[in-house]
Amino acid sequence: MATEMTCRPAAPNEGVVIAFPSGTGTGTANIERCARELGRRHGADAIAFWRAECRRLADQLLAAGMSENDVGERVLQFQQDVQIELVLSHQNGPVPKSQNR
Repeated sequence: MATEMTCRPAAPNEGVVIAFPSGTGTGTANIERCARELGRRHGADAIAFWRAECRRLADQLLAAGMSENDVGERVLQFQQDVQIELVLSHQNGPVPKSQNR
């Protein structure tokens, strides 16, 4: 069965669509990686890691053309997603220690 398709030109006021695998702009693998790292790190090391990750995400979203307000919301959502992953991972047992340390 053939399907009729129509195309319309983009309106000048339509925004650019930026696709991401999750609502935060990061994939679940990155959320899990950050939670693992935060589970292994402590003190100043954990704080420095976390600040660098949030800054990296913000820089990527800004470079993709997202507004500062939207970037702020995405970073806050990312922080919440990582916090949830940390809680879930600790409910499932301790985070394994790195073999490299």
